[in-house]
Amino acid sequence: MKRLVINTIEKKSHINKEIYGHFSEHLGRCIYEGLYVGENSDIPNVNGMRTDVVEALKKIRIPVLRWPGGCFADEYHWKDGIGPKETRKKMINTHWGGVVEDNSFGTHEFMELCRQLGCETYVNMNVGSGSVQEMSEWVEYLTFKGVSPMADLRKKNGHEEPWDVNFIGVGNENWGCGGNMRPEHYANEYRRYSTYCRNYTDKKMYKIMGGPNVDDYNWTETTMKTIGKSGTYPADLISGISLHYYVHPGGWENKGSALDFDRDEYYETIRKAYYMDELITRHGDIINQYDPEKRIGLIVDEWGTWYRVEPGTNPGFLYQQNTMRDAIVAGVTLNIFNQHSDRVQMANIAQLVNVLQAVILTDGADMLLTPTYHVFDMFKDHQDAELLASYIENEVIGTEKEKVPEISQSASIAEDGSITITLVNASDDKDETIDVIPVEYNAKEVKASILTGEMHDHNDFTNKEKVKLADYTDFKLESNGHITVKLPAMSVVSLKVC
Repeated sequence: MKRLVINTIEKKSHINKEIYGHFSEHLGRCIYEGLYVGENSDIPNVNGMRTDVVEALKKIRIPVLRWPGGCFADEYHWKDGIGPKETRKKMINTHWGGVVEDNSFGTHEFMELCRQLGCETYVNMNVGSGSVQEMSEWVEYLTFKGVSPMADLRKKNGHEEPWDVNFIGVGNENWGCGGNMRPEHYANEYRRYSTYCRNYTDKKMYKIMGGPNVDDYNWTETTMKTIGKSGTYPADLISGISLHYYVHPGGWENKGSALDFDRDEYYETIRKAYYMDELITRHGDIINQYDPEKRIGLIVDEWGTWYRVEPGTNPGFLYQQNTMRDAIVAGVTLNIFNQHSDRVQMANIAQLVNVLQAVILTDGADMLLTPTYHVFDMFKDHQDAELLASYIENEVIGTEKEKVPEISQSASIAEDGSITITLVNASDDKDETIDVIPVEYNAKEVKASILTGEMHDHNDFTNKEKVKLADYTDFKLESNGHITVKLPAMSVVSLKVC
């Protein structure tokens, strides 16, 4: 039996609800069919947004949604996506599949989607092929209440009042698809663009600087040094810096299959998921040199698994299946974010529907929930709770080739005093029993849920509930206040303690 000690007195940091955020790009069937079907569709919808998907996302309390990209953001010109739909410009989506983008889903549609979801908005601006004027006018169109050309245009297009925009991304992957820039150049461009990203309300605009790709520590060092002004960071210039990291079993050039993999590849995937901890730590150490007060958030706004596309699908649509392996990756990663919530202020899994590690898959009018969806459902009570100090006795498991920690965990306490504990057993063949010790806490009631299965188990449109969330009872609240819980192999378990 292993011990998990939770110090319920030591609150380490606040877990922003935005850590459980999502990402929607004009890529494949994420927007069109996945989220938006149009007002005239036979698929049930409200103002074009498909009802079944919206209701499923509301259940997991989606806190924030990023849009329109991704690589697409730096070729997106927002004025093409406003006004009467029959007059909107059409374009070729050169990044994703070479299909026609008709711009029927634009600014008004995105803000309507977020209204229905009840979530915050994260709009990524075009730096790679756009201008400072274009970005400045979009911010004005979105947020200015007074008399101005862009506010008048918004009103003409049917929205009298401005919207509440919570986060602004100033460019995306500008080291790559967003312009192939060097860090010094991008940082200076960021300073210029951010200056003209005006605050039109009393609320400070949360501006996010495009950060590094995986372990490009030089990008972090150089941009942080360049963006600073005499060693300080003007609050009106920067609020966060992004980080992108995808798990590629087999490497970027030889991505593995979502469904056809062996034990070595399984453990390679989990090992690469755990690498997120090192990335956050090392990039965080660099940021700390310039921002010791931790005012600037690390925004992991693209993360997840990235495999080869499913056979027979458009290679540019990035459609992949989602197994218990992906659920383990999600659980491990979200626990890491919780443990680093002093620096990580937001994260956005890629992507929401039908793309990469999606939480929902659709097939025409049909839809299903993936194992990753259920993990977000299990972890949702961590949102806006306080991280508790915790320690678990652990061991290294795996194959001769690949080794990983067996158990991942985090614990938080909510305003009402309830504690949420999330546990992940990454072993494919070994059950484990955990003695959970909540120090200085008088537990009276425990409820639990579980997600478990074989590593290849997944949901498809012939069996949509092969992997599903279930109530769990294989635990015991002991007389001494300890909680003894069994973790089956390949499982994610959530405990709610009151």
